[in-house]
Amino acid sequence: MLHIPCILKTKPLLEIFSAILLTLLLYGTPARADNLEQLRASGAIGESYSGYVIARTPHAQAEAKAINTQRRAIYQEKATAQRVGVDQVGKVYAVEIFKKLPAGTWFQKENGQWVRK
Repeated sequence: MLHIPCILKTKPLLEIFSAILLTLLLYGTPARADNLEQLRASGAIGESYSGYVIARTPHAQAEAKAINTQRRAIYQEKATAQRVGVDQVGKVYAVEIFKKLPAGTWFQKENGQWVRK
């Protein structure tokens, strides 16, 4: 049986671990995360209220599609486990993503309007 140290059972560490896991799941490999950050900083990609990225320039469409494919798989897994709609899960993740976005990142609101954080 695996022994888990008491320190790993604390709530703050579990929250940190969850945040790290969420970041890895949403952004994939570190190279993909770096690329996403560069695309966001340039304005080529923006985030959406739906939990998915949107290509704001034609050259970012392939990257946006790849990121959204990963996110959709994560959202679907969570939706199935919680017996809710995948769109509902995406919107919950969107709130968490928005909180972590750097200032200046483009974000599309539900009414379709683009704003900078």
